[in-house]
Amino acid sequence: MRLIVFDCDGTLVDSQHMIVEAMNAAFTASRLPVPDRALILRQIGLSVAKAMEAMTGLTDGKAIAALCRDYRTAFGALRDRPDAQEPLFPGAHRALQELGARDDVLLGLATGKSRHGVDRLLGREGLRGVFTTIQTADDAPSKPHPAMLHQAMDEAGAMPEETVMIGDTSFDMLMARAAGVSALGVGWGYHDAGELIEAGASTVLADFAELSRHLLPN
Repeated sequence: MRLIVFDCDGTLVDSQHMIVEAMNAAFTASRLPVPDRALILRQIGLSVAKAMEAMTGLTDGKAIAALCRDYRTAFGALRDRPDAQEPLFPGAHRALQELGARDDVLLGLATGKSRHGVDRLLGREGLRGVFTTIQTADDAPSKPHPAMLHQAMDEAGAMPEETVMIGDTSFDMLMARAAGVSALGVGWGYHDAGELIEAGASTVLADFAELSRHLLPN
């Protein structure tokens, strides 16, 4: 049995437009300089609080909490709009359905999203029940801490040598390395291929068809 753990934002879901817009709203509400788009995209994958700390350098817990609250409020409002832009990447749904139907594979999710956000996404995309284990920002320290993967393996009954992490950021690769599991990078997300390899990815894949062939060559 193999446990395949996916990151969410930047790996399964292209949420960059909504994240950037919600970040802009949060910083504006706190009367702080709005970070540029590139800086925001570099933080995707971290918990919201860690991302805010990285972008501001603030250590004031109340200020960070206010930014997080305003971000979540803005993101929720955007998500409820009929023109919300949070699509699955091409091939993601099919790959998850095909992998999830196999008897020799268990699927997991390890994400900086909240549990509420994950539940909404899976319901919208018809993916409830596909993942054996789901780890969110509500359940463990932020990436690259290995707790999410440790918990995923415990829940799935998998050993590190049976587990692979799939992600688009160096945070995912570093988390995998810290947990002692293998890591595959994807080239359609928010960190470039060189960073992923340097952080521990064995390779960086170009699309979901290549990912499926690499994971299950037979």
